[in-house]
Amino acid sequence: MSPYLIPVLLFTLLLTAACENSLEEVKQIGELQQQVETVKGVELIYSESGNTKVKLTAPTLLRHKTKDPYLEFPDGVDVTFYNDNLSVGSTLTARYGIRKERQKLTTVRDSVVWINKKEGKTIESEEMNWDERNSKIHTDKFVKITTPSGVILGKAGFEANQDFSNLRIKKVEGEINPNAILKE
Repeated sequence: MSPYLIPVLLFTLLLTAACENSLEEVKQIGELQQQVETVKGVELIYSESGNTKVKLTAPTLLRHKTKDPYLEFPDGVDVTFYNDNLSVGSTLTARYGIRKERQKLTTVRDSVVWINKKEGKTIESEEMNWDERNSKIHTDKFVKITTPSGVILGKAGFEANQDFSNLRIKKVEGEINPNAILKE
C-alpha cells in the first residue's frame, strides 16, 4: 500500500463526516431557496385601458413567496408617472422599496425624492408610505417640500392623497411667499 494513500483516505473520511446534513435540513434549505425569486434589471409597466400610467425600474427585485408575500427592491427603485397624454407627470426615486401585497402597502425609504414636473414641486424624505386601499401617501419622518414659491419643512412628516394633492404637513417650518401660494 502506498504511503500517500492512508492520509488521503483519512482526509476523505473526515471531510465526508464533517459535511453530513440530515434529510430535514436539506429540505429546509431547499424550501428557503424556493421562497425567494430574484429578478435583475426590472422594468414593470402599469397601464389602464391601454394607456401607460406608471413605469417602474429597479436593478433587483426579490419576490418573497411566504405566507405573507411581499416584493422587495433592495438596490433602489425609480418610478415614472405618466399623464393622460403620456408625458411624464412626476417621478419618484428611492434607494430601497418594499410592497406588502396582501396589505396593499408600499414603503420606500433612504433618499426618497418625488418630483412633480408640471408644478415644479419636489418632496424629499427618508421614507414615504403608500396605502393603496385608502389612496393615501404619508410619512412621520422629516420632509422637505420645495415649490417655486419657497421651501417648507415638515418636522413630523405629511399626509396626502396618492396624487400628492390635499397635502397636510405636520409641524411646519419655512419661509414662503403667501401671494405665490394663492396662485399655485
